[in-house]
Amino acid sequence: MKVALVHDYLTQRGGAERVFELLCKRYPEADIFTSLYDPQKTIDMGERIVNTTFLQKIPGAAKYFRLMAPLYFPAFRALDLQDYDLIISSSTSFAKAVRKKPGAKHICFCHNVTRFLWDTETYLREYSDYRYLSVLIEKVFQLMRDVDLKYAQEPDIYIANSSTVARRIEQIYGKQAIMINYPIDTSNFVFSDTKDEYYLASARMISYKRLDIIVEAFNWLGWPLIISGDGPERERLQAKALDNIKFLGHVSDNQRKELFSKAKSIIVAALEDYGLVPVEANASGTPVIAFGAGGVLDTQINGQTGVFFKRQTPESLQKALLESGEITWNYENIRNHAVNNFSEPVFFSKVERVITQTCNLN
Repeated sequence: MKVALVHDYLTQRGGAERVFELLCKRYPEADIFTSLYDPQKTIDMGERIVNTTFLQKIPGAAKYFRLMAPLYFPAFRALDLQDYDLIISSSTSFAKAVRKKPGAKHICFCHNVTRFLWDTETYLREYSDYRYLSVLIEKVFQLMRDVDLKYAQEPDIYIANSSTVARRIEQIYGKQAIMINYPIDTSNFVFSDTKDEYYLASARMISYKRLDIIVEAFNWLGWPLIISGDGPERERLQAKALDNIKFLGHVSDNQRKELFSKAKSIIVAALEDYGLVPVEANASGTPVIAFGAGGVLDTQINGQTGVFFKRQTPESLQKALLESGEITWNYENIRNHAVNNFSEPVFFSKVERVITQTCNLN
C-alpha cells in the first residue's frame, strides 16, 4: 500500500506540525507533500524529500504564507497523488482538498475547521494588521467558505483531536469525526512526587491565553507564581504583576521539564480546542487548574488530575486554587493517567485500528 502524507504548510512549528512529525516518523516510507516548506522554521524532516506546490516558487511566499490564503486550495488540487492508495492529511484548512484516485482512501487529521473562515472575528483580532482590510477580506472569505465546504467532503474519514473539534466538523462540514486525543512523548517529561511551593503558567503571551486572569488572581492571593513563555502581552502583564509573580520568558526544554515536575499546580486559563500543556503537566505528575471548557474536559478528571474553574474570572480561579489546596493529590496516579491515555503507543494503536477498518485490511 503506497501512502502519501500531506500537511497544510511546513513554515512553522506548532501543535499541528508536531502531530505531522509523529506521522512522518511512524510511516518512514511514505511520501511527503505540503504547499510551502521552510526547513529552518519547522519540524526536522531529516533526509526526507518534501514535495511542494507551485506556491514554493513565489518569492517570499514561505515568509508571508498567510497572504497566500486564496491560492492554497488550487495548489493542493493541482498535486498529483494518483499513485497513492492511502492519503493521510494533517490539516487545519487546505490539505483536505487533495485529489485521490478511484478506490483510494483519504484519512484527515483535522486539527480544526478552517478557523480564519469560520471564526473570522477572532482571527482578525489576533492579527490586528488585517483589521484595516476587513471589508475586502470578508468578501474574499465568503467565496472561500463555499470552496472550503465543497472540499471538506473529500476525506473518507475525519479524526479530531477533541470532542470540541469533532462537534465543529459535524456542525460546519456535515461530516462525522472520530475523536483520538493527540499524544505527547511521555519520556520527555520528568516525574516528581515532591513539589515546590510555586504555581506555574506556561503559555504564549497572547490575549486568548488569558494570562491576565492568572496575574490578577495571584496578585490578590500573594502566592508565588512563575510564568514561562513570551509574546506581545508580556510587557502589559509584567506592568500589572506584583512581586510574587516571576516572568522567565522563553525557557530551555530541560528547564521546562524541571518547572513542570516541581510545580504545585499548572494553571491554564484559556479556552483551548485541545491543549497539550495539561497533558504535559500530568505526565510530570502535576495537577492542573484549568478553565473547565474545551479540550480539558477530554483530558482531565476533576478532583483527580486537576480542578476546573467555571468562569474566566480572577474570582473563579481563586476559588479553584483554594479548592485544590484541600485535595491530597496522588502524583503517581496523575502520571499514570497521562501515560495510559495520551502516550504515543496508545495514540497509534487507535490510529492503526482506523486505518485497518478504512482500508479493509482485516
